[in-house]
This record gives sequence, structure tokens and C-alpha cells, in this order.
Amino acid sequence: MGHKILVIDDSQSFRQQVSMTLEMKGHKCTTAEDGLDGIEVLQREKDFELIICDVNMPRLDGLSTIERIKNEKLFEGPIVMLTTEGDRKLIDRGKELGVDCWMVKPFDPEALSKVVSKLTA
Repeated sequence: MGHKILVIDDSQSFRQQVSMTLEMKGHKCTTAEDGLDGIEVLQREKDFELIICDVNMPRLDGLSTIERIKNEKLFEGPIVMLTTEGDRKLIDRGKELGVDCWMVKPFDPEALSKVVSKLTA
């Protein structure tokens, strides 16, 4: 059975691409267009099993989003950053915040599926 995943990214086409990739594997995806939208979704729905989040977004960037999610205890499960950013300082900051996996775009659909399977096992 699939898992419920929240995909937070400001690119509509990218949200669709990630959702389609994961839904083909049986997962159910909910999307949010930026960090603030993602936080609002988490305040309404509590049963997500994984979050996939971009770094560069308007209103609230990905790392600030993760920090708020952790501080407000909105989600305790695994988090994947899926972003164009590969800067070591950002990756280290993500690890400090509890990010479980950092993937750089463009992503390989099979690699993403494997990461999701591993983190939700």
C-alpha cells in the first residue's frame, strides 16, 4: 500500500512531475505551492508519512519551512529536500534541521521512488 506524501515546491510543473512519479508507485500526494502553504496543509492534515520540499521558494524558503515544521511539531516523519541547490552549507543546515535526504534536481524518478520506499519502510 502507498504512503501519503506532501510535496512542497513553487513550480506547478515540478509538483505535478513528482506527484505523477510517486502516484504511479501507489502513493497519494498532496501538493503545496510554497512553505507557508505547506505549513497550512500540515495544520489541517496530520497523517502524512513523508515530506518532499524544495529550498528556493517565495514567501517561506524550504529550510525555514522545515525549521517551523519541527519547532511547531507539525510533522515528525522523514523529510526529503529535492532542490537545485547542492551547496554544502545548505545541506549541512538541512541535516541540522533533521532532513533525512538531500536530492538535487533534475531527479531520477526511480532514485526518488527508492528513497521514498526506504524512508517509509
